[in-house]
Amino acid sequence: MSEPTFVVAAVCLRDASGLMLAVRKRGTSAFMLPGGKIEAGETPLQCALRELHEEVGLELASAEPLGHFLDDAANEPGHLVDATVFAADLAPNAPLPAPIAEIDELRWLDPAALPVDVPLAPVLVRVAAQVIAG
Repeated sequence: MSEPTFVVAAVCLRDASGLMLAVRKRGTSAFMLPGGKIEAGETPLQCALRELHEEVGLELASAEPLGHFLDDAANEPGHLVDATVFAADLAPNAPLPAPIAEIDELRWLDPAALPVDVPLAPVLVRVAAQVIAG
């Protein structure tokens, strides 16, 4: 029997220095990309942009496809995450993201030197590797 799978969309948001935004949801320990489950009638891009706004207050007009990732869910043991990930750059004059809704904490991470002092979602680790590879 296959593992239950969450179909999600997320944004790999990078600042001018190349750091990636990671969020930690309330009641969890793993940092992950901003994103969430795709709602009925919603495209993955619409979901990713909606979730970015709901979780950190940023509104983006668009983002570029980065890739598709299937890996273990960070906070739901025995589940998989089927993630469509989009890339976007934080505009120099854009407001800074802030943790809202179910987000307790955010961090800017260097994809080339991910921290080992906090748990990271497997999808975030794979996205960082792809970002480094270009």
